[in-house]
Amino acid sequence: MPARRPPVPGDGVASAAPDAAGGDGAVAFVVSCEHGGNRVPPRYRELFAAAQDALDSHRGYDPGALAVARQLARTLAAPLIAATTTRLLVDLNRSPGHPKLHSEWIPASPPDLRAGIRARHYLPYRRRVEELVAGAIDRGQRVVHVSSHSFTPVLDGIVRNADVGILYDPGRPGEVALGARWIAALQARAPHLKVRRNYPYTGKSDGFCAWLRRRHTAGDYVGIELEVNQRLVTPGRAEWRSLRWAIVASLVEALGREEEGRQPAFGT
Repeated sequence: MPARRPPVPGDGVASAAPDAAGGDGAVAFVVSCEHGGNRVPPRYRELFAAAQDALDSHRGYDPGALAVARQLARTLAAPLIAATTTRLLVDLNRSPGHPKLHSEWIPASPPDLRAGIRARHYLPYRRRVEELVAGAIDRGQRVVHVSSHSFTPVLDGIVRNADVGILYDPGRPGEVALGARWIAALQARAPHLKVRRNYPYTGKSDGFCAWLRRRHTAGDYVGIELEVNQRLVTPGRAEWRSLRWAIVASLVEALGREEEGRQPAFGT
C-alpha cells in the first residue's frame, strides 16, 4: 500500500489517491476532513492579526479530526481529502451561500476578497471530493463517505453529553443501517464510551454530506459524519491511540470487511 501524503503546505489539501476512490469492487470509500488545521495562508495573515485565540480554539479547527481521518484512510485504502487551512477563512463543511461560510474576520467588502478565497480554497476542495464520489458512482460503485470531525466539550456554557457522535440522515436506510452497526461495534469494543447517534448535531444539518446527499441517491451514496469529543484528544497518550483504533476497527466491523469478499452489511 502506498504511503499517504501529509497535507500540502501550499494549498492545505491532500489526496492519498489522486484518481480514484478506494474500495473492493461494489463499494468505494472516501474519507474527508474539512477542519483539519488552523493554518492561515500568508496573503490573509493580516486579517487574523488579532484572532490567535479563536484560531487556537474549536472555532479555528477540529483537533484530532485529521489524525482519525488518516487512520481511517489507511485502513480502508481510501483517498483522504483533507484541509489544514482554518475554517475561519472559509468553512469547507458549509454549503455555498451559507451565511456562516466566512467568519467575522473576513469582511464582505471588497466582494472579490471572499470570491478569491472561495476560488483558491473552497471550490478546489469541494470539487475534489465531488469528483471522487461521482467518478465511483459512474463506475457502478456505491460510495461510503466518512467525514471526520471533532467537537468542543462545552458550547455556550452547555456540556456536551457524548464521547463520540455518528451522524447520518435517518431518512436514508443505508446510512441508518451503517450508523447503527458502527455504534454497536464501537460500544462493544469500548463500553466506557458514550456513543450517540446524530449528536451533537443532527445528521441532516447543513454540511458536506448533506450537500452530497442532494446530488446522489441513497442507493449510490452513504454519507456518515464522525464527531469525536475534543476532551478525548490527547496526542501522545495511549488513551488517544486506543480511541482511534477502536473507532477505525469498529467501522471495519460495521462494514463487514472482516471476511474477504463479503459484501458490506448495510441496505439501500
